[in-house]
Amino acid sequence: MRQLYSFYTDAFWIAIKSILEHKLRAFLTLIGIIIGVAAVIVVSASIAGLKTYVIGQVSKVLGSNHFMITRLAQVGGTSGEEYERLNRVNKDVIWDEYEYVRDNCRLCTYVGAQMNAGADLQEGSIEMPSVRMIGVTDNMYEIEDKTLEEGRFFSKEEVSRAAAVAVIGTDVRERLFEFTSPIGKQIKIRGVPVTIIGMEQTRGSFFGQSQDRHIYIPITLHDRIFNRTGGLQIHGKTVIDENFKPSIEEAEMLLRNKRQLSASEDSTFSVVNVDEFNSTMDKVTGAIAAVVLPITAIILVVGGIVVMNIMLVSVTERTFEVGLRKALGATRSQILLQFLIESALLCIVGGLLGILLSFGATAGVGAALGLTMTITAFYVVISIVVSSGIGILAGLYPAWKAARLDPIVALQKV
Repeated sequence: MRQLYSFYTDAFWIAIKSILEHKLRAFLTLIGIIIGVAAVIVVSASIAGLKTYVIGQVSKVLGSNHFMITRLAQVGGTSGEEYERLNRVNKDVIWDEYEYVRDNCRLCTYVGAQMNAGADLQEGSIEMPSVRMIGVTDNMYEIEDKTLEEGRFFSKEEVSRAAAVAVIGTDVRERLFEFTSPIGKQIKIRGVPVTIIGMEQTRGSFFGQSQDRHIYIPITLHDRIFNRTGGLQIHGKTVIDENFKPSIEEAEMLLRNKRQLSASEDSTFSVVNVDEFNSTMDKVTGAIAAVVLPITAIILVVGGIVVMNIMLVSVTERTFEVGLRKALGATRSQILLQFLIESALLCIVGGLLGILLSFGATAGVGAALGLTMTITAFYVVISIVVSSGIGILAGLYPAWKAARLDPIVALQKV
């Protein structure tokens, strides 16, 4: 046992000595492994960061335990043909249907409604085109977990009488009221003057598209200004987590009953919720990882080929050393292990340097893209294991070649 321990210790230090004797060659050999490991970790962190970013932005907009029923929604995973079919058969959600779901959904803490339109704004000489006009019920404040920076949201009473009040996004404030508070000021929406009573907290952008270029007005006022009778979205929310999925099922059943759909008929509307979006993102990022990570891992294979080449050179350079060790009693298996330890050690060092590089690269990419990059322990461990495995495989043939050297012939090559 002590002899075995002594052999491995000696083999390890011989490998270290061999690597240190050719520092530049060893470093150039490891560049492929270093870059490969760093690339795998950075790509995996980028995919995780993308998922976190998208889900975070969606949750910021929709809030928690929130679902939506609308005529048509494409959350991902829907083929073009399926989308076209839904576009043909689905029908607008109307006000009467919203009231039916609102009055009968027992598991829903809140049920609200929303209508969307667009309009150009002008304040004096300042123009702001294509502002999203969102007509909502008063409880959308709770449903979407909205946070106001100034002022207040409109009340149920103001919705019922179609009060001319509005809550604006920060883009509207910065464009039209840059140096003053917007609260109490008036703006005109298609010629109708409305008073600003609140400003929503900044949401930021989503894939380069601002989430703050909007104005909330009472849904009843929205209907009068834009003259729309259909195209509602029903929004529901539960406070109790356990009731979330049952509340969705209940709301869906209520709308199916209202539309008198039989059990064999498909729903003529779409249901969207944050959980479904999270599940879709898992599939999307999983598909990206399945395609991108193997391509990135090819760099590791190339690095392994370079290691194999250098180990063959090392065997050629150390032919006399191998012959001498075999003449002194070293077995083939010991020579084999000696070179395998050296090649594995090379790749392990490369893997560790690659991990260090990945931390710096991840921080830089995250800062540049504004993403929260997440390095997972799984990919770090996998990188070390894979780089070690590549080192062993890359060193297998050179080690086997060294182990088969004839000591008499090897000693003659001085």
